[in-house]
Amino acid sequence: MRGNGSSKFIELLVYLLVLLVASGCVETPDSGNEPASVNESATYWPTEGWRTSTPEQQGMDSEELVGAFDYIRKEDVNIHSLLIIRNGYVVTDAYFYPFSNGSVHDVASVTKSFTGTLIGIAISEGYIVGVDQPVLDFFPNRTVANVDANKKAMTLEDLLTMRSGLECVNEPYEVTTEQMEDSPDWIQFALDLPMAEEPGIRFVYCSSNSHLLSGIISETTGMNESDYAQERLFEPLGITEFIWPSDPQGNNRGWGDLHMTPHDMAKLGYLYLNNGEWDGKQIVPAEWVSESTREQVSLEEDERYGYQWWVPDDNLPERYDARGRGTQLITVVPEENLIVVTTGGGFNADETAPFLVAALKSDKPLPENPAAYGRLQEEINAAAEPPEPGPVRPLPETAKEIEGKTYVLDSNPLDLQSLSLTFDEEKGEALFTVGVAENQTLEYLLGLDNVYRFSPGEYGLPVAGKGSWESDNVFVAYIDEVANINHYKVTATYQDDQVTILVQDPTWFGDVEFGGRLEGSSEQEAAARNNTSS
Repeated sequence: MRGNGSSKFIELLVYLLVLLVASGCVETPDSGNEPASVNESATYWPTEGWRTSTPEQQGMDSEELVGAFDYIRKEDVNIHSLLIIRNGYVVTDAYFYPFSNGSVHDVASVTKSFTGTLIGIAISEGYIVGVDQPVLDFFPNRTVANVDANKKAMTLEDLLTMRSGLECVNEPYEVTTEQMEDSPDWIQFALDLPMAEEPGIRFVYCSSNSHLLSGIISETTGMNESDYAQERLFEPLGITEFIWPSDPQGNNRGWGDLHMTPHDMAKLGYLYLNNGEWDGKQIVPAEWVSESTREQVSLEEDERYGYQWWVPDDNLPERYDARGRGTQLITVVPEENLIVVTTGGGFNADETAPFLVAALKSDKPLPENPAAYGRLQEEINAAAEPPEPGPVRPLPETAKEIEGKTYVLDSNPLDLQSLSLTFDEEKGEALFTVGVAENQTLEYLLGLDNVYRFSPGEYGLPVAGKGSWESDNVFVAYIDEVANINHYKVTATYQDDQVTILVQDPTWFGDVEFGGRLEGSSEQEAAARNNTSS
């Protein structure tokens, strides 16, 4: 998804950079050990890890960064991590509870920029002739539906620039992507899509395009995208810990759901900042870096698109970014040697941007400020800590009436089948059990004291949960998949033997409301008979 909040954040960020150039720089104190100007590159490569610096050594103000943490805490901003790298040195590296340092995170559509990078490498190694190759030529052993002159004309570049011409629905959410995931063969599904128009004409953001790119990597290199990435990209950059789900045929998801740490996300930005070179080796051709991060398609709202990278269109210094839903972000501002990486569960980057903008004081080192830097470290440490437990409200009568009972849910877009709640007053916890398709159940432990409890989630990553009774018959559960982005607020309103469910997720589908009935109730049995007869 596009993530317009990320775009506005970058506009604010670089606006200050323009002012700095226009107004002059803050002079640094005379010192024989004075750090290098921030416009000079670091003299090391972060293959084994990033080196750190005080913000002041890189022309940034610790005091202003403290203000960002104050705001995030007071406004309960759903950010998971914030990483700022200038001149090759980490100046801010923060993790916000319940996300933890060292954990991988779903980077969502940031994956597309990794996929585009691997296409460039495959071209440089001769596996692919060039971006003008017709897409159908990569799949000679497949019988493709809806073939016409337009589909025959569709090229690799059309996929890279989101101008494939394939019929693709991405509003109010990525409908075509979900349909593809429900199909037995995702590559075949994408190839079979009807052509809505001539390729190369109109930009339509379509994740099926990026999954076809993954299929092309598999077809041409003989390796799936993950194996190819590990050998040609991840290993040289020192990226060893990642998760990359695949389709039923083993093609990795070219459009999303790659999981890696924020530090490793930043390595892709640093590779591009250095024109594809890493520690003396040209990993990605410099020409591909240039082509990928320049305007290939002009869009509305001061936006441009390259080869799976976003390129803002304005009069400010050039920059480019990889974006994913929930404000997963890698932003590169080349002339300032600046990389900003965020992960989150659905927040607007405009909320933190003013503080980061204010922190950028100079393109030269500033005098050290030990007191402010100390406060910044305290804020970073505090952000990672859970809150103090709050009081557990006595259970209302409704809790005792519904405890352990199963409610069968009406048909709904989320395909949830049933739910039940049990409570442990002594521990201040609840167990939220949800029935899903194919007779599977999901169990979430909830803290009733405003402190998250953790349950195993997808890919073995923890799911954080807490809940409370908002009134005598309304229970609210907060289920945060944290590293898997989705953050659900589930409101259950009980009335007699019925329940009304409202599920809200700001990162994906928005609000969904549906009903349910107590299992075994007369109304539930009647509804079941109706469903069977229909």
